[in-house]
This record gives sequence, C-alpha cells and structure tokens, in this order.
Amino acid sequence: MAKRKPREEFQSVGNALRDLLNNYNLSTKFDEASLINSWERIAGKPIARRTKKIYIRNKVLFIEFDSPTMRHDFGLHRQLVLDMIQKEFGKGIITEIVAM
Repeated sequence: MAKRKPREEFQSVGNALRDLLNNYNLSTKFDEASLINSWERIAGKPIARRTKKIYIRNKVLFIEFDSPTMRHDFGLHRQLVLDMIQKEFGKGIITEIVAM
C-alpha cells in the first residue's frame, strides 16, 4: 500500500505553474504576454481602441497609436500607466513606456 504524502508537499496549481515557468526561464515572457493581453483593462477602452500596435523589448513597452494627438495625450499620462503596470505585474517587467 502506497504512503500518502504529507500536506506540505502539495502546492497550488498557480504556484506549480509559476515554478515551472521560472525553471524554464519563461516567467518574463509569460508576464509580458499577460500585460499585452490586459492592455484594454489597464489603459481603458478609448485608449485601447486607438492603439495600433503594442510590444515589449528589453523591458520597454512600445505603444503605437493611430494619431499624433492620442500619442501626445497618452504622453501626459505615461507615468500613471507605468505605475499601474508596475503595481499589477511588478517593477521588473517594464521600466519605461515609449509612445509612437
């Protein structure tokens, strides 16, 4: 008859997935993909609708807007959005935002 494992050897599915991502050095890519997928929720629908392209390179979030006016307006609130992202995803994922 097999012995039961003590409770402390069990972990939640979320923790197991995070450990797996960390072991394969994929946690940063996973967090980046989560951030991009959460863009509408973070920035709001009006900004998300005017966003043509969004991507991350070397911890810099690049956002391309469909008009110069939106790019300028977003620039005024860039630090607020960066603070929101860092609060939700941690300070290590994004260090700067570039509006294009």
